[in-house]
Amino acid sequence: MARSAASRTANLVLRVFTIVLLLISLIVICSNTKTDEYTGGRIKFQDVIAYRYMLSAIVIGTAYALLQLAFAIYNAVSNGEGNHLFDFYGDKIASYLLATGAAAGFGVTNDMKTLIELLSTYDFGNFYEKAYASASLLFLAFVCTAYIYIYTCVCVYFPFLNFCQKRKT
Repeated sequence: MARSAASRTANLVLRVFTIVLLLISLIVICSNTKTDEYTGGRIKFQDVIAYRYMLSAIVIGTAYALLQLAFAIYNAVSNGEGNHLFDFYGDKIASYLLATGAAAGFGVTNDMKTLIELLSTYDFGNFYEKAYASASLLFLAFVCTAYIYIYTCVCVYFPFLNFCQKRKT
């Protein structure tokens, strides 16, 4: 079962878009610090366990996306089919990891914002906005990976469909 040129191109574009989203999310979460002007206390993303999980999900997702991008470029250039089962299971695991990382980021940011607003008069708004932005970008990277996973799933289980095969002209 050979993939068409359009599906290879879509695969490449989605993988590049995933890498770009993950790298931007990495930059945003790593630069997320806030200092309390009254007490001088500083909160960093490393202080929150869920943000560290989010960071590890971003790093693992980026490494996997780079590996798959290299395979996708090789298959596009050599007109190879690739290993659909590796793509299938790898994309499944990567999409779950990215989804749980984004969910952890959204959840802990919402809980922290509510708790700090109740207990403190100082506004950590910029800290929360950066965390929400990073989690949102991570969620969009999950959506891209999930689309790739769905396509691979269809190609593995329904190889007779036209968009999974080369068109005969």
